[in-house]
Amino acid sequence: MLDGIRVIEMATYIAAPGAGGIMADWGADVVKVEPLYGCPMRQFLSNIGSEGLQGNPVFTIDNRGKKGVALDTSKPEGVAALKKLVADADVFLTNVRPGGLERSGLDYESLKAINPKLIYASVTGYGLTGPDRDKPGFDVAAFYARSGIGRMATPKGQEPAPLRMANGDHTTAMATVAGILAAIIERGKTGKGKLVESSLLRTGIYAGGSDMSIQLMFGKLASSKTRHEALSPTSNFFLTKDDYWIALVPRQGQKDWAGVCRAIGHPDLIDDERFANPKERRKHAAALVDIMDATFREHDLEYWRERLDAEDQIWSPMQHPRDVVEDEQAHAAGAFVDIAGPDGKPAFKSPAGPIRFSDVEDGMKAPAPGLGEHTEEVLKAAGVSEEEWAALKSTGTVA
Repeated sequence: MLDGIRVIEMATYIAAPGAGGIMADWGADVVKVEPLYGCPMRQFLSNIGSEGLQGNPVFTIDNRGKKGVALDTSKPEGVAALKKLVADADVFLTNVRPGGLERSGLDYESLKAINPKLIYASVTGYGLTGPDRDKPGFDVAAFYARSGIGRMATPKGQEPAPLRMANGDHTTAMATVAGILAAIIERGKTGKGKLVESSLLRTGIYAGGSDMSIQLMFGKLASSKTRHEALSPTSNFFLTKDDYWIALVPRQGQKDWAGVCRAIGHPDLIDDERFANPKERRKHAAALVDIMDATFREHDLEYWRERLDAEDQIWSPMQHPRDVVEDEQAHAAGAFVDIAGPDGKPAFKSPAGPIRFSDVEDGMKAPAPGLGEHTEEVLKAAGVSEEEWAALKSTGTVA
């Protein structure tokens, strides 16, 4: 769908490469420009002390199908080579901090002068303006902690739980792709490029926006509660006999109350004065949770699947990732794609992108490029001569 769109990605880690990865999945020609030592995510498994594992699934998901260029942009020759790539590109995608880009002459105004049609997409921790514009920011810090999400997710008085890897990064990647495509649509009308700015902080505030809107309007927000203190005790987590947690999410008000009672085999609770309406259920939350805990513990997941579905309840088992990869519905929804091995045949599976299109098959994806795998090919296609290529090699600017 993005065939003919050329993206020059000068980015490391996950949020910005994730945006480039989605666009590569959709057919864009994405050139990944890395420093000579490579993106740190290439070393992910060794960094966490995992030995004996072959392949790098964490790097693959965000970089499959790209072309790899290794370039030292700390040298003037490297900057000049990068500018050759940008001259006829549609999109420049980066997560380098603003100050560093300005010092290198790779900021928006500098590249706009070379290519007025360029969509310049900046992904940062905290945005391009303000006192923290040049602070480094990973998603646990900028997206989860600084945005308020982590505090909102932590019940009062309890220790915070960490955000699992790249949740905020991939949310920001999706937002960045949306911004890039909106700018491309506008460029089709005006012929002009645009600076597209995303940040982990702003994306995190929007991701937690329903709660944040309450804070903004009323100046206060209820804290998260423990299971026995829940504002809506039936909207909760319950443990089955075979040790699966079930997330039960009844609709607000009275709509699902009777159905929940029938599903758990307690129709007697429907007219119980303690639980007659949401206000009373909240008042007697601990007692109701105790009753439901004891009931759910009597039967296994499959029993509750049948009972809850029969009452059209909104619920799901809290699956372990090993369950997810075997989930029939996840496969039916196209949630996984094959990655090609050296022989061109499927080597392993990887999570698919977030969107499915009606007339496009995801198909097998090319693997992530090796460090500098396409440097010579890409630079020469951009107009670098044999003499210039030799000079770049002699100065140690390329790999």
